[in-house]
Amino acid sequence: MAGRLRAPTGRYGGKSAAERQAERRRRFLEAALRLFGDTPGYRATTVAALSEAAGLSTRQFYEEFRTLEDVLAALHLQVNDWAEQAVLDALAEAGRLPLAERVAALFRAYAANVTADPRRIRITFVEIIGVSPRLEEQRLERRSRWVDLICAEAEAAAARGEAAPRDYRLAATAFIGSVNGLLHDWSAGWVEATLDETVDELVRQLLAILRPPAWTEDGY
Repeated sequence: MAGRLRAPTGRYGGKSAAERQAERRRRFLEAALRLFGDTPGYRATTVAALSEAAGLSTRQFYEEFRTLEDVLAALHLQVNDWAEQAVLDALAEAGRLPLAERVAALFRAYAANVTADPRRIRITFVEIIGVSPRLEEQRLERRSRWVDLICAEAEAAAARGEAAPRDYRLAATAFIGSVNGLLHDWSAGWVEATLDETVDELVRQLLAILRPPAWTEDGY
């Protein structure tokens, strides 16, 4: 299908066309979180099944999306946006706390958000993998945003004299891979630890990157 069907315009039921469209989109994404993030999963879901779960018609689906891949793409971005906003809010509250406390606040906020609903983890770390080159590019772009955030925090800490001055991009990229892998394994029950213990381990790893053994606040 070349594009979406044209949605109705004008007011209906006291709502504008834009309000109705936003409501339909929300319902499709909520249904997608249920079906893609649990059973049967993205690859076994049909447009008809998703529309039924959303309480909408397939025609309404095609007014909002072209394909199920478009829905998965939008849901993946939404899940990442939720987590990113939780982290930014936590960092704003952390203010100028010492580095260790600030790092802990960052990861507690991230972990609390993504693990609050196991379906979010499945969307982020499982269902998105291997779908298409387009979604792989999107996944890597969102990972890059997390790398940028870690680098920005590291550089700010170095400027305050709380961390070693260096280029952190390679280390941050490796660390984000560790975060994703560990939280996925924890949610799958493969890690015998509480969430707090898991986050504490991530905090220790990041602090070890920021403050290698040979470094002191007076420099190497």
